[in-house]
Amino acid sequence: MLQPVLWIAALPALAAAHPVDECSTKPPAFFLAGDSTTAIEGGWGNGLLAPLIKPAWGVNIGKSGATTASFVGGGYWDNVTTHLRENADKFDCYVTISFGHNDQKPNSGVTFEEYQANLIRFANEVKSLGGIPLLTSSLTRRAFPSDSEHNATDSLHNERLAAIEAAKETHSTVIDLNAASLAYVNAIGKQASWEYNYGDDKKDTTHFNARGEAVFGRMVVDLVIRAKPSLKRWFTPNNNMSYAIWHNLPA
Repeated sequence: MLQPVLWIAALPALAAAHPVDECSTKPPAFFLAGDSTTAIEGGWGNGLLAPLIKPAWGVNIGKSGATTASFVGGGYWDNVTTHLRENADKFDCYVTISFGHNDQKPNSGVTFEEYQANLIRFANEVKSLGGIPLLTSSLTRRAFPSDSEHNATDSLHNERLAAIEAAKETHSTVIDLNAASLAYVNAIGKQASWEYNYGDDKKDTTHFNARGEAVFGRMVVDLVIRAKPSLKRWFTPNNNMSYAIWHNLPA
């Protein structure tokens, strides 16, 4: 099991390469772009938005089943950019960009190279419209080998590296949710992590029930604050949940 002090100490390095924004006079707005692991009902997105303190606000534009290509083709990316155009003058607009679960599927129609290029294009377009991209690596699946309680399958490793590379290429911030979520579910183990599974039978090891949405949404909140400390005042804290997450305890 990971030692809590070592994991906590490692977290600042996730964002260390990126400059911290100075405190702004404008409140933040968050526009969430992603697949079902971000989307309403089963994703972490609403868990990120729920603790926002007004006048900060956000919109979850995550789409179940989306790839980086279908998100554009279905008009969802246009929704993101419309929100940016309409609000960048009044708010500091942050866009979380989190894809990979569907892009990696053999029948997705998206090659890895296209996936990587799409992440880069998304980040550059956000910046060109006055927004701040947060390239958020893919949430881990909570799938464990039958003989292992603390070694979840690292099935999105390459997609994590793609998000990190896209952030590097575009001089953007990476929110390394993949590393954080994988470390957490490995630490608390299969049975504890499956308490967050979606569905009455709790067999969906990708999506969340309401508690999982809150816990992993809080994980993203904490990672965002570590990357952008000036945003801390815009989120209602949940000290008990944050303590549990970062000390490898079921939350």
